[in-house]
Amino acid sequence: MYAVNRSAPPARRDVLRAGAAWAGAAAAGLSAAGCAAGEDNGVSADGTVTIEMWHGQTDTGKKAVESLVAAFMRSHPRIRVELGGGVLADSMLQKVTAALAAGSYPDIAYIFGSDLASVARSPQVVDLTDMVGHAPTPWATYWEPARAAVTVNGQVRAAPALLDSLAVVCNKELFRRAGVPLPEVGWRWDDFVATAKALTDAGGGRFGTGWPGVGDEDTVWRLWPMIWDLGGDVVADDGRHVGFADTGTRALEVVAALAHDKSVYVDPKPGSEQMYQVFASGRMGMVVTGPWQLPDIHQAKIDYHVVPLPSFSGRPVTISGPDTWTVFGNGDARKRAAKTFVAWLIQPTQDVRWDIDAGSLPLSRRTLDLPAWRHKESSTEGLGVFTKALDTARARPVHAAYPQISQALGQAIVAVLLGQSSPSKALRACTADANAALLIPR
Repeated sequence: MYAVNRSAPPARRDVLRAGAAWAGAAAAGLSAAGCAAGEDNGVSADGTVTIEMWHGQTDTGKKAVESLVAAFMRSHPRIRVELGGGVLADSMLQKVTAALAAGSYPDIAYIFGSDLASVARSPQVVDLTDMVGHAPTPWATYWEPARAAVTVNGQVRAAPALLDSLAVVCNKELFRRAGVPLPEVGWRWDDFVATAKALTDAGGGRFGTGWPGVGDEDTVWRLWPMIWDLGGDVVADDGRHVGFADTGTRALEVVAALAHDKSVYVDPKPGSEQMYQVFASGRMGMVVTGPWQLPDIHQAKIDYHVVPLPSFSGRPVTISGPDTWTVFGNGDARKRAAKTFVAWLIQPTQDVRWDIDAGSLPLSRRTLDLPAWRHKESSTEGLGVFTKALDTARARPVHAAYPQISQALGQAIVAVLLGQSSPSKALRACTADANAALLIPR
């Protein structure tokens, strides 16, 4: 069974971002951080350097980190890694922001990719461009989303920590019962809408599909593949406007069709726990999700099928939401030690252990080719679909205004899901708010 990281609810890691609510606080805290580093240089009398890592993981993720740290310290006896932070990954942005403002921060922290642009404004964030540009880091073989998610203004400001993708998981029994054929590679969004309608049984409490309905990043990131497929983007080339003023309406029309057909379960709570529970209980035909959900689906004894996301064009496209290991400067000795550890952590030999134990996809094609990952992929139904999707996956832009853009689009999606607004009207309100956010100096 594929191990899952419980650092966030199953709706997942890099999607449940508190970015919009904390963007203002982050900007104020980071600009006030100045250059105050911790007073302790971390070097003991025998030359051992101690660094602190805030990992934000629980359960299987925490165990995986602890195992990797122990292995590193056995092979690097002059570097000691202390794990701490006291918060889950979902609260790391505010924790790190406060620590930077106070001048007492860790050497390494687990930062969501959507938060990196805000955090990287601090002068204490270490530029890792030189580190990833030298062997043995397999930078050239990293998947494109892994590289893009840690690059800010041409500089590598963090190391990729976790990689995922979106696909559609289908309940084969419900498809058989409804007499609906399972979808295949190359299907379209019109097919998705029609299939969801055919699978729905309102009287029997069965839904064709589900969608997070609180307007957070989990709500939003499912729409970006549609927008990209239609030729849109998050931010336009001029940097002053969103890039989905037209394509966003077409994408929202898919959401509106699902709502009109009453074929979509709208999860009213953060985390999408209820949506996944409905699927696991056999009352939902399809769910758009990532590889982190496979263990729960397996445990629920659902006979399932995984297929890539539909498209408008017939060209495959999905989204990946990489998270990061961000390094902070606490003096030369600690900075060198932190970079040594992170460089070790993202090598294929360690990456494959993290992927299998904590529920990530391989950061690089070199990891993908390792026997341990090949075995895991071949023994886990549908996992290969998520891995293959990385070939055409994109990451959200590392942009300081992204949290506000996401918040505006999240409100638009919810308004359409609940039948409170038309796609065009909701998108107009969204673009007005998002464009205003892009004009704020940063």
